[in-house]
Amino acid sequence: MTTPVTPDSTTTEDREPPVTMFGPDFPFAYDDYVSHPAGLGSVPAERLGTRVAIVGAGLAGTVAARELLRMGLEPVVYEAGRLGGRMHSVSFDGHPDIVAEMGAMRFPPSSTALFHYLDHLGIETTAFPNPLADATSSTVIDLKGTSHYARHLTDLPDEYAEVAQAWQKTLEEQSELVALQRAIRLRDVDAVKRIWNDLVVRLDDTTFYGFLVDSPHFASFARRELFGQVGFGTGGWDTDFPNSILEILRVVATAADDHHRGIVGGSTRLPAGLWSEQVEDAAHWPAGTSVESLHGGATRPGVTEIRRRGERYAVTDEAGATEEFDAVVVTAQSWMLLNTIDTDDDLLPIDHWTAVERTHYMGSTKVFVLVDRPFWKDVDPDTGRDLVSMTLTDRLSRGTYLLDHGDDRPGVICLSYTWSDDSLKLLPLSPDERLTLMLGSLEEIYPGVDFRSHIISDPVTLSWETERHFMGAFKANLPGHYRYQERLFSHFVQHDLDPRHRGIFLAGDDISWTAGWAEGAIQTALNAVWGVMNHLGGASHPDNPGPGDVYDRIAPIRLDDSNRPVPRS
Repeated sequence: MTTPVTPDSTTTEDREPPVTMFGPDFPFAYDDYVSHPAGLGSVPAERLGTRVAIVGAGLAGTVAARELLRMGLEPVVYEAGRLGGRMHSVSFDGHPDIVAEMGAMRFPPSSTALFHYLDHLGIETTAFPNPLADATSSTVIDLKGTSHYARHLTDLPDEYAEVAQAWQKTLEEQSELVALQRAIRLRDVDAVKRIWNDLVVRLDDTTFYGFLVDSPHFASFARRELFGQVGFGTGGWDTDFPNSILEILRVVATAADDHHRGIVGGSTRLPAGLWSEQVEDAAHWPAGTSVESLHGGATRPGVTEIRRRGERYAVTDEAGATEEFDAVVVTAQSWMLLNTIDTDDDLLPIDHWTAVERTHYMGSTKVFVLVDRPFWKDVDPDTGRDLVSMTLTDRLSRGTYLLDHGDDRPGVICLSYTWSDDSLKLLPLSPDERLTLMLGSLEEIYPGVDFRSHIISDPVTLSWETERHFMGAFKANLPGHYRYQERLFSHFVQHDLDPRHRGIFLAGDDISWTAGWAEGAIQTALNAVWGVMNHLGGASHPDNPGPGDVYDRIAPIRLDDSNRPVPRS
């Protein structure tokens, strides 16, 4: 349900800055950093033109490549699949301008570094039709065979408002969320660190479900069940119940699940734009140079092997070519370093390998169809309601989203958006079998609506856990995994590492604290850019210190074996 998370979420917005993804683990202003006129830094003149391997051409890879180009380096981008990674827009046959978002499809305005790049490239966004959002005409919640039609939360039975209030009160009482959000609004680093570090110490070993059970407001199992099925923001969260509560608190504290926007024309436009943009202000390179032009129009094939050779790295691709680089940025899902990319055991420190191995990914499946028009806006003559609504249900389809491209154009229905166990239920099924099941669910909820008569394309579907180069939709830490995430995120600051482990940098949203959000991919890409610059003897402009320059002051808390904070040297 789209409801205010905290009491001040509507009353303070006019008086104070908005909530952004400023931390909370690492409260660094990436939006100010990337937009600063002084730029991200420079490398010594003799290092200009140095080639840096980028493994993966998703959002993190294309951001890193674009910024390294601006710095006067030569990014060499390898990609095993498609440009864009999980920013994956698929067009329908005969309708190339209408897409299904198979990966990222909704983006919170709190992702301010993301919106910096969207605005820079002139890419338009539009309000996304989440349940009960202003952009959603109506929502149907269908649980245990009973459906409720609503335009606003107040149209639902009282128990739904009670669940929303129980969640709000639980957050206020058990996580200091009001104070934390205010500190994030004001970018008060000391306050953010004080509040969040205490939560990490207290809650690292707590599941999302355990957090609810500990709240007197969720003493009722029926209330916990309803919350799990309907949830907050974008819908039900019961598939996240086994995950660390810290993962959930990061989402709500940074407004990551609020006021979502969709990218007009598809999310792939952003990495594609970063790839093809003609950069006018790059060091070393002529004005108008793009990452694409440095590659002759196409990325290198996927990487099959990374080896350390003295102070350099040898990268071998699927075509069998091997080249050496002074630095490597790995933006692919980290599990690829365990199976599809052959690596030396000593490529990373052993504790970092353990962190990679323990990374927990969520599976996810989507099923889309193209329809002749947005027929869901037709008014049912018997009820006066929308013929079909955005739908949350405990049936197999779980979440159904209606994507309008205009009354005179075809529309797109995301028939089903499922996670984890619900995604696994669909895994062995063909696209047509998935379509039949989803239509069966919806026909039970909307008897008499002939969905099939409006479908004008074959279904488009994808399960991320079966994708060879992803093996999951995104990282979601389990309880006790904080230490692993701290190691992976902090990898870009390498002065404490043995020299044999320096020069290779991990990036991508699974390395970030906000996995599943494009902002996390961008933040870790910018970390890696700073790391490469520093590794090559460069430095930030004094007016625009980078994440590594201020790291020691605002670094994520480090825990010892007994969950006590470890002082940093």
